[in-house]
Amino acid sequence: MARTGYTLPVFAVAAAKAALLHLQEKMNAEPIVTLDLLPESAEIPIEQVASLDSTSALAITLSDPGDNLDLTRNTPIWAWVRLSQRVSEALIVEAGEGLGKTVTGKPAIYNYARRLFEANLLPLIPQDQTVTVSIILPFGRQLAQRTSNEAFGILEGLSLLGTSGISQPLSAADHLEAFRLDLQNKVQNHANLVFCLGSNGMHVAKQLCIPEETIVQTGNWIGAMLVEAGLRGANSVLLLGYQGKLIKLAGGIFNTSSHIADAKLEIISAAVASVGGNLETIQAILTAKTADAAYKTLVKLQLAESVFPLLAEKISQNAVAYVQKYADVSLKIGTILFNRQGKIISQDVTARKLITLLSSNKK
Repeated sequence: MARTGYTLPVFAVAAAKAALLHLQEKMNAEPIVTLDLLPESAEIPIEQVASLDSTSALAITLSDPGDNLDLTRNTPIWAWVRLSQRVSEALIVEAGEGLGKTVTGKPAIYNYARRLFEANLLPLIPQDQTVTVSIILPFGRQLAQRTSNEAFGILEGLSLLGTSGISQPLSAADHLEAFRLDLQNKVQNHANLVFCLGSNGMHVAKQLCIPEETIVQTGNWIGAMLVEAGLRGANSVLLLGYQGKLIKLAGGIFNTSSHIADAKLEIISAAVASVGGNLETIQAILTAKTADAAYKTLVKLQLAESVFPLLAEKISQNAVAYVQKYADVSLKIGTILFNRQGKIISQDVTARKLITLLSSNKK
């Protein structure tokens, strides 16, 4: 059975509570703190806690999302807690290094996380004192490059986001069944479907005015979901996704989890070679840190407009062949690729036709 874990805000709050208890000399010898998760409760292990001086302390936890394929697994979360005389607020939570900020400069700490901080820290704060908490994610900037945070206005790191403290194993295989059931329900009334990869895909779909009732989430199981669509009688599927994820299909990778296979830079490099790119350009792509960095390099070299249409076409061709092989049916498939900011960078001819078809159906 898949193991549940906890979301990132839980570990941030646990570290902050441990640091505050340590300053107040209330920390138990056993390095564990009990949190109110609203309404559940949890015991969170603390890796390290220490005083920095008489009014400040630092505590560290490690993220454990359970069996979810989460990129924050085992990442350290630091909480630097300072005590001062009360001036106004009892609790101030700040974004330290690696915790993202919104475009307005506010910490990317959302409603549930703030409620957790208040529920677990406010009862510990004396009436004449203010507690200031800085949450630091040492690898936050690095990990954020592998997310679509920038497309949604979260800059310089990860966010403390979520509606629950429990991290359900949504990427575990049993979640595929929920996606399949959703597809089966929608294809009964809509033969032309749109596969969105993640919440960023949903954002772009909304911009394109795609009818919500045609949208199907796929997780990383694009191949399985395409076959399901073919078997259930769909006429077409529009693939809509971030280029660094969806281009894996151009290399024959139909489960896009990086835990299974990740050859995106090699796939982009092969496309560069196909359009006549030189060896120096190919080497630059292969040594890029991310697919987004590779894309920006190709934009500067004025090759992006040649490379990504080729990749979009290859994705659709491979997807059609995949469905034909495993479902023995012909399914019309188009591809739209967008960048980290949610801007469409390429689409094939079939995708344009499907967008027109979907728009006309909405009217």
